[in-house]
Amino acid sequence: MRRSFCLLALLAALAPAAVLAQAWPTKPIRFIVPYPPGGTSDILARTIGEKLGTALGQTIVIENKAGANGNIGADYVAKAPPDGYTFLLADIGAIAISPSVYATLPFDPVKDFSPVTMVAYSPHILAVHPSVPANSVAELVALAKSKPGKLNYAASSTGSAPHLAGVEFASRAGVDWQYIPYKGGAQAITDVVGGQADLLFNGMLATYPQVKSGKLRILAVSSAKRMASIPDVPTVAESGYPGFETGSWQGILAPPGTPREIVAKLGAEVDKILATPEMKEKLAAQGAEVRVMTPAEFGAFIAREKDRWAKVVKAAGIKAE
Repeated sequence: MRRSFCLLALLAALAPAAVLAQAWPTKPIRFIVPYPPGGTSDILARTIGEKLGTALGQTIVIENKAGANGNIGADYVAKAPPDGYTFLLADIGAIAISPSVYATLPFDPVKDFSPVTMVAYSPHILAVHPSVPANSVAELVALAKSKPGKLNYAASSTGSAPHLAGVEFASRAGVDWQYIPYKGGAQAITDVVGGQADLLFNGMLATYPQVKSGKLRILAVSSAKRMASIPDVPTVAESGYPGFETGSWQGILAPPGTPREIVAKLGAEVDKILATPEMKEKLAAQGAEVRVMTPAEFGAFIAREKDRWAKVVKAAGIKAE
């Protein structure tokens, strides 16, 4: 009798979540992007959001909540109601790097989210303003060594993946340049395009359009091998720095406790969208590649990335101001 009562109690507790999942979605869904408009995460959210809204029959609202290298937006979602109407489209910086850069965080990137799926990976591109007299990685290094501390490096926040790419490269090349932090990649790009800063490593998806328009000069990509979309551009690794590989990944997370059925349904719909030739070609043309994972795979990946970048941050002694 007691066992039957316990079973009924358990079913009663699970019933609201099951009913919610079956009815979901019944109203607009918010995707929080923890960076300003125009960056890689923002571009992906808007690209996916339009098609996702059609698939789910609801409007996908993209909200930019920028600040503190993505921590403000991430914390907002970590504390949002787990009802399936608020999600985070975040990147490596807010989820895998911030825990090592900031002395304290109001959220735990591993425990305080329900992973949905990874979305994409894009390498960084090393690019300079056209006025910078360097047409190759070797020429940039020679220029930087001739002017120690004079070149301005635009970084999307202290401790972001583009910042750490610059730190790692400078360490290996033996150069010294001045880091200028911004609230997001879009602002960093704008200042290099405008000549207020000299160079940057930044996500290819957001940066390459400025290269195609002639507003930036690309010197190399940070992927392990050359990108099929720009086969004439060398990698940093083959430019004298073997093994150098950096980049940005983006993924979708939900508040902790979001019903598993909703997480699974959203992930499945996103994966379908990303699997279409149209989306693969669209991202590839901009230097990104589709990468999807199950919630369990994405959760394990985040934990590994967190450990990996903790070692890099510690070695460089980087702390957010």
